[in-house]
Formats: sequence, C-alpha cells, structure tokens
Amino acid sequence: MKIVRGKDYTGARAWEAQLIAVMQDATVRLHWTDQPYPWHVNDGDEVFAVLDGEVAMHYREDGRELVAHLRAGDIFYAAEGDAHSAHPCGQARILVIERTGSV
Repeated sequence: MKIVRGKDYTGARAWEAQLIAVMQDATVRLHWTDQPYPWHVNDGDEVFAVLDGEVAMHYREDGRELVAHLRAGDIFYAAEGDAHSAHPCGQARILVIERTGSV
C-alpha cells in the first residue's frame, strides 16, 4: 500500500515525475511542473488529472487549436494520436496514467 500526498510533491525540475505504479503496461506518475510541456502526440491513450493548481491544456481538433482551462479535480483524456500541450498557470501537480514507455 502507498499513500501519496500530491500537494506536498515538488520536483527538482519542471515535469519531473514520481512513479506511483506500473500496471499491466501502464504507468501512473505524479508530475510537478511550473513550465509548459511541448506539443506532442501520444503513442497510446493518456489520462491527465489535475490534482493541484491550474493548467491551460492546448489541443488540436479538426485542424483548430483549442484551449481547455483545467482546475484541481479536472481530467483530460487524450486518445492515441491526439496532439496536445499542457501549460501550467504557476505550479501544478498532475497525475498521468499512460502506456509504459509513452512520451
């Protein structure tokens, strides 16, 4: 059993992650960041849950760039092939569940 106090986690650098679990080809990681993550396309599904702070999630849909403002408790799901880029508003802590080895 493991208890993680997400609000207490701070990485040494932006997007540093604490591994929470590995479950049948999936990882569960707690990320801390105060910097945007580059645009990318996942090679598998991703669940992105904001635990603390706020994140402006930029994503592309039907050739348009859109932005969803996520607050603590909000969840963003990106299917395989969805282009997106997370931009924290100050510090944020995010739980990410994705395929092992995904970028």
